[in-house]
Amino acid sequence: MPVPLGVLAGAAALAGALSFVLLAAAIGTDFWYIIDTQRLERGGPGAQDGVWGANRSQLEPLSSHSGLWRTCRVQSPCTPLMNPFWQENMTVSDSSRQLLTLVTLAGISIYIAYSAAAFQEALCLLEEKALLDQVDIRFGWSLALGWISFIAELLTGAAFLAAARVLSLRRRQDQAI
Repeated sequence: MPVPLGVLAGAAALAGALSFVLLAAAIGTDFWYIIDTQRLERGGPGAQDGVWGANRSQLEPLSSHSGLWRTCRVQSPCTPLMNPFWQENMTVSDSSRQLLTLVTLAGISIYIAYSAAAFQEALCLLEEKALLDQVDIRFGWSLALGWISFIAELLTGAAFLAAARVLSLRRRQDQAI
């Protein structure tokens, strides 16, 4: 059964709009990378009393969540990551700006992938293996929104290709008549 062209166009428009909204939400939020240290700070199961035992209540919370533009700690204000375009008197061409943006996003991606490995290596060097069980490092819901946006964009492209195929078949039928 052939799919009507209106249904394909509607599906493409809906998937495209969904992709845009999800990508805008993902880019604008600060939950791409989450470090949760609540179990460590509360002295949960397996907590070591050696270094932090008596002064545990005096420590500043280490939990944080990071986005593409800033990093936020629990009881501290958010700190922006470096943005090369904030300088007012900086004249950068559009192509240079796009290249800088691409390099910045690539650097952030490498940083996120490297952070967990660096943390584990630091724990091994410090021989505090029980510490790793108390610190939760994970990707957040902002990254999930970004991936869902990507999938919606793929569905948009597939719907547009299907609509183009339907139009091509209709033209061939009209020419054959």
